[in-house]
Amino acid sequence: MALLEIDDIHTFYGNIEALKGISLTVEEGECVTLIGSNGAGKSTTLRSISGLTPPRTGDIRFSGENITRTPPSDIVKLGISQSPEGRRCFPRMTVRENLDMGAYLRRDRDAIAEDVARVYDLFPRLQERQRQKAGTMSGGEQQMLAIGRALMARPKLLLLDEPSMGIAPILVERIYETIAEINEQGTTILLVEQNANYALAVSQRAYVLETGRIALSDRSEALRANPDVQKAYLGG
Repeated sequence: MALLEIDDIHTFYGNIEALKGISLTVEEGECVTLIGSNGAGKSTTLRSISGLTPPRTGDIRFSGENITRTPPSDIVKLGISQSPEGRRCFPRMTVRENLDMGAYLRRDRDAIAEDVARVYDLFPRLQERQRQKAGTMSGGEQQMLAIGRALMARPKLLLLDEPSMGIAPILVERIYETIAEINEQGTTILLVEQNANYALAVSQRAYVLETGRIALSDRSEALRANPDVQKAYLGG
């Protein structure tokens, strides 16, 4: 049984069908990526999993439990947390206050302190800026904070939505090194990314989305070698 199973979901915005029968799996311990152009349905897939935009039909199962109609806060309690597109940090709160918000459903104070220390170990820059207001930081620093805040929920499955968007290349490299480290430490990751080079380098498997449907799926290394993928997404 896979940790996450998505079976033929159709998700709508009003009358517009954004996902047209998506099915995929993520095994425990994997890093899986969804790549595709703008509007392909990548972010909508994550929003469907997290309960923010539930599918109209189809099923989503997590650890064998059907979560298709589960409220977002309960999905977080089950072990899924998301670092959203655009980072969505609380700009008037400090770095530390933002991290505390990621643990708002938890009551295990000692373990929360351990996780703050883990986030600071993964992102030393956040520790340097722990009293700084999030809105005054660079885009790359805010992305580190958004990932750190998601980790504070101690997720079994971490959803990452466009972590390279609008960030200086040198910081993108650092963030992706840390994503690989988080996965190596045992956190399962489902990654949405427009920059296919980074996404395929850090993941084990990948799905290519086109206009709400899965066009291809394979091991990441095989997709990197696929001429059609190279032409469409890798600048080949």
